[in-house]
Amino acid sequence: MGRDEQSLRETPMPRLLVVDDEESICFSMSEYFSLQGYKVDTASEIEEAEKLLGSTDYKVVIQDLRLTMTSNHDGLGMIKLIREHNPQTRIIILTAYGSAEIEDEARRCGADAFLRKPKPLSQVAQVVQGLIEAPSRHAARPA
Repeated sequence: MGRDEQSLRETPMPRLLVVDDEESICFSMSEYFSLQGYKVDTASEIEEAEKLLGSTDYKVVIQDLRLTMTSNHDGLGMIKLIREHNPQTRIIILTAYGSAEIEDEARRCGADAFLRKPKPLSQVAQVVQGLIEAPSRHAARPA
């Protein structure tokens, strides 16, 4: 196969990871984004998400901030983890428990977008597409 043929190969489908402890949200997002041409993985707890993040390169992670009933802020740790290991991955926080303070803190940790539940999937999709098309402010810039 020549160089021109290789460059003409189709780009792979963007991969998304949805992290939410509500099964219905994982299911509906997986269905919706799969129909939009994305490859979607879901996780309902941090440990599961960490395993997936360690083995897969995601374009976008859509995550809830509150993944267990024991802590309000375990999602912030997830943001930091993603930033450390996958700086080019875009992060969208989707939560029902948002406040201005938590939104500011999430953005300081590295979140690219902060959305409040409930949010129509079409609006979430617009944010995802916008983040994929825009350059990441977290990724290392080539010299």
